[in-house]
Amino acid sequence: MKPELLSPAGNFEKLKYAFAYGADAVYAGVPRFSLRTRENEFREETLKEGIRYAHELEKKIFLTLNIYAHNTKVDGFIRELEKVAEWKPDGLIMADPGLIHQAIKRVPQIPIHLSTQANATNWTTVEFWKDLGVERIILSRELRLKEVAEIHKRVPDIELESFVHGAICIAYSGRCLITNYMNHRDANQGTCTNSCRWNYELGEEPSSLLEMESLQKSLTDGQIYQRPDGNYFVEEKKRKGEKYPIEEDESGTYLFNAKDLCAVELLGEIRDAGVCSFKIEGRTKSEYYAAMSARSYRKAIDDLVAGNPFDPDVMKDLFALSNRGYTTGFYTRNPKEFGENIEENRSRERFKKPVGMYCKWDEETGLLWFDIKNRIDTSEAIEILSPDGDQIVSVSELRNNKGKKVDVLHGGAGRGAIPFKKDPGEFAVLRRKLNEQEQAQLDV
Repeated sequence: MKPELLSPAGNFEKLKYAFAYGADAVYAGVPRFSLRTRENEFREETLKEGIRYAHELEKKIFLTLNIYAHNTKVDGFIRELEKVAEWKPDGLIMADPGLIHQAIKRVPQIPIHLSTQANATNWTTVEFWKDLGVERIILSRELRLKEVAEIHKRVPDIELESFVHGAICIAYSGRCLITNYMNHRDANQGTCTNSCRWNYELGEEPSSLLEMESLQKSLTDGQIYQRPDGNYFVEEKKRKGEKYPIEEDESGTYLFNAKDLCAVELLGEIRDAGVCSFKIEGRTKSEYYAAMSARSYRKAIDDLVAGNPFDPDVMKDLFALSNRGYTTGFYTRNPKEFGENIEENRSRERFKKPVGMYCKWDEETGLLWFDIKNRIDTSEAIEILSPDGDQIVSVSELRNNKGKKVDVLHGGAGRGAIPFKKDPGEFAVLRRKLNEQEQAQLDV
C-alpha cells in the first residue's frame, strides 16, 4: 500500500505549491466553519477553483468543517453544507457529532472524515463512527504506535489518517482551552490566537523554591514523589496580572508543547500500523513551508515504497523550515533523537532561510524576479529550488523593484531580481544558508 501524502492549504497559492512538490491531496478550510477561521484565506470562489485545480491534476482535496457549533451556527452550517456538496470535494473533515449526522443525512454522496478534534483514541470509538457512516478516521495525536496498530486490527475496514508533522496543541488533539482562558477566543470555534506560543514568564511563591529543592533531593534519593504546596503560574509579558496556573506530577511540569512533531523516520512503522494517509499540519504556514514539507515527505514515502533505507538528507529541508525543534510526539515513548524542549517558545530556521518566492523570469533581460521574504545580499550563494531540481548560484547582482542595482535587499521590500540563465518554473523557491551571526544567535 502506498500511503497518501496530505498537505495543508491555507490559500490557493499554498495549495499549488503543495501539489507541485509532491502532495497527493490537500485539506482546506471552509470559511466560518473550520478551526483556522482567522487565517483562512479561502473564499467560495477560490475554494471552487482549488477543487477544479486538484481534480485536473487527478489529485484530491478535502474541506474542513470541523468546528463544534453553537446553536447560532447550526442553520448556517446546514445551508453551507448543501452548497459545498455541489462543488464535489473529495471529502469533508468534521468533528461535531450533530453536524456529522446532518451531513450523512443531507449529502450522503460526500465521504466524511472524522477530524482529530473528535479525539478518536480507541478501537470502539472508531467502530462507532464507522457504523455511523464515516469513511476515514483522523486519529488523535496522543496515540502510541501500538495503539494505532490495535485499532487497525480491531477495525480493519476503515481508513486511518494520522499527523506526521507540524505543531502539536497542548490539549487532546487540538481541543485547546488556553486561548479561550487567556484571550477569550475559542479555538474550537475557529478563532485560536496561538496563545501557547506567547512570551511567558514563570512566577512562584518564595517558599516554593525551597520545596522544589527538597523535591529534587527526594527524587534523587529514590523517594516517592510529593507535590509541592507552592503556587506556580505563568504570566504573559504583555498581560500582567493574568496568571495561568501550573499543575505538575511525578513526571515533571509540562505547560506548553514547545516542539513540533516530526515523524518522518517512523513512516514505515506508522504505515505498518495501518495508517493510509500521512498528514502534515500547517494551514497557517507559508508557501515555502507547504513546498518543503511536501518535498521532504514525498521523498521519504517514495523511498519507503521502493524499499530503500531512510535518507537522512530528508531532514535538511525539514530543519530549514521554521520550527521549535522536533519531537516524535506520542508515537514513541523514547524518541530517537528528539526530546522535550523547555528552553524555547519560538520558531527558528535551524540551517537555512527562504529569501524569495518566484514571480517571473524575463527572457529578454535574463532576470529572475521574486517576492523578497528575507534579507539577501551580493556576498552570498543561494539555492534555487524547484520541483524539477535544485541549483546553487552566486549572487553577483541584485535588482530592487525599480530595476536598480543594489547590494542588499530586505524582506518585505516587494520584488527583487537576480541574473539567471533559464526559467526555473513558477514554483521556484530561493533559499540561503544562515550566516555565522545567525547561527550564533541560535546557540544563545
